[in-house]
Amino acid sequence: MTDRYRILVSEEIADSGVSLLREHFDVDLGVGWTEEELGERIGDYDGIIIRSATQITAELIARADRMKVIGRAGIGIDNVDVSAATKRGIVVANAPQSNIIAAAEHTMALMLALARNVPQAHGSLTAGRWERSKFGGVEIYEKTLGVLGFGRIGQLVAQRAKAFGMHVVGFDPFVSVERYRELGVARAESVEDLYGSADFITVHLPNTADTKGWLNAEAFAKMRDGVRIINCARGELIDDDALKAALDSGKVAGAALDVFPAEPITDYPLFTGYDNVVVTPHLGASTAEAQDRAGIQTAEQVVAALTGGVVSTAVNIPAVSAETREVLAPFLPLCEQLGRLGMGLAEASSVDCIEVQVLGRIADLDVRLLTVAVLNGALQGHTEEPVNYVNAPAIAEERGIRIAETKDTHAEDFTELIRVAVISNGRRVEVAGTGIGPRQVPHLVEAWGQRFTVELERNITLLRYRDVPGMIGQIGTMLGSREINIDSAAVGRQPAGDDHREGGLAAMAVTTEAPIAADVLAEIVASEGFVDGRTITL
Repeated sequence: MTDRYRILVSEEIADSGVSLLREHFDVDLGVGWTEEELGERIGDYDGIIIRSATQITAELIARADRMKVIGRAGIGIDNVDVSAATKRGIVVANAPQSNIIAAAEHTMALMLALARNVPQAHGSLTAGRWERSKFGGVEIYEKTLGVLGFGRIGQLVAQRAKAFGMHVVGFDPFVSVERYRELGVARAESVEDLYGSADFITVHLPNTADTKGWLNAEAFAKMRDGVRIINCARGELIDDDALKAALDSGKVAGAALDVFPAEPITDYPLFTGYDNVVVTPHLGASTAEAQDRAGIQTAEQVVAALTGGVVSTAVNIPAVSAETREVLAPFLPLCEQLGRLGMGLAEASSVDCIEVQVLGRIADLDVRLLTVAVLNGALQGHTEEPVNYVNAPAIAEERGIRIAETKDTHAEDFTELIRVAVISNGRRVEVAGTGIGPRQVPHLVEAWGQRFTVELERNITLLRYRDVPGMIGQIGTMLGSREINIDSAAVGRQPAGDDHREGGLAAMAVTTEAPIAADVLAEIVASEGFVDGRTITL
């Protein structure tokens, strides 16, 4: 018998990654195993490395009696039941930076191919035609590249575009002004500003409900005539019908696409009849180096997990003591919700700093986990890679967002209080919350400088209005007329010692069964007496 850990590599990774594993463990290669064989033998292993084909389900995890770590050689973890792994105490780690260089380079390759008609000219010449005059292109030198989504990949693309002499403008509300300045990239105050200045637009947004169909008919209408579009991120970010119409009208001069709404796909509407469209079958991460890098990075994480090292890309288990985690655990949902709420109220064109203040008895503990929870909530859905408790601080750092954490064992009026401030463009937005009851149910107790006590439900709307009679009833009537059920509501009050002036601003927090649609909220805010409103999905 051997006391060495046993590792299963169920899909092909770089030989160097396998060699690294074998320096520490006994390694079996299970490439080609059937699901039945994997299910029968998974209990023999302490760790497993997979790519995208192997499905690590809750049922499979239940059979993995010895499993301590699951390594995913790539970014996505959709094929791993992370919740089931976490409940079993299994570390799940991926390789989130393995393909960022490849994706950035493929973006540049598509942009150049689109500008110079490279695929079309190649096809013409190899078909026996010399059509030199037909494929004249445009230079990218001194053209403006608009980068939608300025995370890791967007920043790498910007650096490469600047080397070609391009002007680069970026739009991403979740990147600090300082980061744009460091890279020499102009920051668009709004997405409309980017649309109005860009000759080329490349998309690097996350795929969320808010970003789906981001480039739609309305967006194309705001762009410069003759703009060219590149998408190496996610197919869902572009409204296909709107892009087709924009190409047909000449509003968009060309498009280069590596991703599509459904894959694999061979009958996409723009595959035939569009000489100004360049397409590739999702090759953004398909380089030998990226594939090798994914295997090596994942092997390193598995080694760290089983030898007491730091698993820097773990997606589920932060490095805190079990005792501290047990005490802080009830406050993690509150911190995530406050982070998301603060970011939603800020609605900034850039974020410079996020401050987290922990007050009360828990301030005696190491509260860094609470700060990470705030970042996790604040950044969720705003980056091209999934945000988790391990990578949230690194993502904030690379976007130039400063983090300030303070704590005080004294919390006026509460046993524990978490206060979060988002600072952007010199403007500060604060929210505060606490846990109430034996289960520490998250409640909002402060926003927009006013006090509330309202349970933080999934759909929350904050409204500001003139403090005159009848406004509360007006809100209820307007929502009721649209059959929107109010779960709870709380009217803000001025903190003790503040002046209360009739006709000044009051605030109200409303939670509803369903989200209040943007057009409904806009109609409410446009009504007599209202000055502001935000709906945030927590």
